[in-house]
Amino acid sequence: MNPETESLLPSGHRDDPDEPTPNDPPAVRFLQTKSRFRDIKMFIWALLVTALLVITAVWTQNPHHHHDISGPTPNNPVTGKRNLIFMVSDGMGPASLSMTRSFRQYIKGESFDKALYIDHRLTGTSRTRSSNSLVTDSAAGATAFSCAQKSYNGAISVLPDHSPCGTILEAAKRAGYLTGLVVTTDITDATPACFSSHVQTRAEMDEIAAQQIGLGPLGRSVDLIFGGGRCHFLPTSKGGCRADDKDLIANATKDLGWNYAGDREAFDKMRRGENVDLPMLGLFADRDIPFELDRRNEATVYPSLSEMTVFALRALEKASKSNEKGFFLMIEGSRIDHAGHINDPAAQVYEVMEYDRSFQGASEFLMISQDEGALVATSDHETGGLATAIQEPGQLPVYNWYPAALAAVTMSSERLASMLQEHISSDEFQTQSRHDLKAWINETLVFGGLGVNDATQDELNDLVDNPDASINTFAAIISLRAHIGWSTHGHTAVDVNIYTSGGANTSALQGDVENTDVGKFLQDYLDVNVDDVTKDLRKAFKFDESEAVNMEGQDDIIQKGTQAAMDAMQRWVPGLSV
Repeated sequence: MNPETESLLPSGHRDDPDEPTPNDPPAVRFLQTKSRFRDIKMFIWALLVTALLVITAVWTQNPHHHHDISGPTPNNPVTGKRNLIFMVSDGMGPASLSMTRSFRQYIKGESFDKALYIDHRLTGTSRTRSSNSLVTDSAAGATAFSCAQKSYNGAISVLPDHSPCGTILEAAKRAGYLTGLVVTTDITDATPACFSSHVQTRAEMDEIAAQQIGLGPLGRSVDLIFGGGRCHFLPTSKGGCRADDKDLIANATKDLGWNYAGDREAFDKMRRGENVDLPMLGLFADRDIPFELDRRNEATVYPSLSEMTVFALRALEKASKSNEKGFFLMIEGSRIDHAGHINDPAAQVYEVMEYDRSFQGASEFLMISQDEGALVATSDHETGGLATAIQEPGQLPVYNWYPAALAAVTMSSERLASMLQEHISSDEFQTQSRHDLKAWINETLVFGGLGVNDATQDELNDLVDNPDASINTFAAIISLRAHIGWSTHGHTAVDVNIYTSGGANTSALQGDVENTDVGKFLQDYLDVNVDDVTKDLRKAFKFDESEAVNMEGQDDIIQKGTQAAMDAMQRWVPGLSV
């Protein structure tokens, strides 16, 4: 029987021609056995190398693997000390990141694949609607984070039935954590207010300020405050804007034990957070801290978001060193939203870059911290309906946009509009002809601030004839040159990104989740009881559930809340009807 015929028979079946058989000579069987052992060893070696490569890839993709940000479960209870950093990029949608990424690549001469620091920490996306609208405002958005519940536009940590809801910050303070708020807008603005106060509408800034320093039903819940908004802490007689004659700064320092820093000099004395006595109230501007585009030239007057972030983190870490619990810190890139309302792309890219630096600073803090910690970052909504391309009327679309136009800008539209108003109030303006005024605007503001040397007569006439709306005209001039488009001066319903510091169990924030899921995650991570805080608040506010207001959108308070949200936007779009 020949070998080919033998291979077809059951008794002679031979799957592997190299496998030794009794019919092979001894030398052949030895060599064949040795070869087979070598193949087995090579296979095992390849398997081990593959496993090692997979483990290494997972390890390197998660540089913060030692900071597991999974929430507590029966099998994973909260043990030991932990810190939680929550960052809000107010008004930043995905297009803001695309625009900023390309802009930074342009001004720094980076390759097209050079990403922002935050890009590497993308975890999921969030849906943003409020309880009464598909398009949220910052108050309802922040209430979703602070209370993990939906509410109406304009609501500051109160629910649609107008009952107060306990916040993550208040519950953390009660559980023994230190707490802090860092923003670049008024500290009484919607986002920080939702973590530290409870009012029916965001317009009640005087009351928000009072609750933030400890004059509310829970007493003091915040240990560190950095931001702007000094005006709502002072009466008009002392340069403030309160409707009453209360001096909350004096009240805070004399009666409630706060330390106070009111300028850059006092901020610098904190020595990067090494020399901070809590509680600390730092109010570094009457209203908002200037846009980063402008602040860069006033760095001796105002601290940046990234500086305040580093100072706050170090101060809270040092103060909690001997505590069993760590800290909770909310950081907001507040003015990304304002740039979106104005439709100013140049102001926005600098705001996003500064937010990215702050995110990096927080991430690096966690890397070197001896305590467990987590960083979660997201936006409350998108603002402006930003698009990184436009189609000019009567023209075919151009598949491009131009970062060079933004790189030429040296001042924000807000600053340029302020300069125009100051000029109109000057003696020089009183004797200036229309021709000379137009020439001054073109040379000093349009070319001097925007770097635009081809302003049209229509654009210049708009600035001369309607100076009150010049903030939007300046923004439109630069947006057109950069081929940046906007669909609104308000908010949109687009989903926003979620970023985390990593960890093996971040599935709760993966995929597309509700903004309330972000709030729930914060509570789970710190293992705090928000419900108990809510019960105490309801007792303190004497809330009667039998008198709860029905939430059908017709209720007067909800209408006022919506109006308050619109009034806040009116600041950036003067002259438009609401």
